[in-house]
Amino acid sequence: MWLIWLGGGVLLVAAGAATTLVPRWRTRQQERRIAWSAARAAIDSAAVSRDAAPRRVAEAERLMSQAELVAADHGGVDAARLAARYAQQADRLWRAGHDD
Repeated sequence: MWLIWLGGGVLLVAAGAATTLVPRWRTRQQERRIAWSAARAAIDSAAVSRDAAPRRVAEAERLMSQAELVAADHGGVDAARLAARYAQQADRLWRAGHDD
């Protein structure tokens, strides 16, 4: 009889843990996908600016390389935000058309 109660208790605890952890896990995964989507968009935008730039901008090229390097590692949300920040800075430099 006590084995049935023990099994029921374990199932109850497992159901409670799953009810708490699954939504958190899904939210984290969604935040990660959104962050990487934004980072890829920033990198693509910077690549267009690079191709349209009238001349080389060394600092922008360095920042773009950093963004692509971070993106290649496929890290978490913080890595995606860092890659997006590098790409946005490079994009601004190419749009300005000079080294800052």
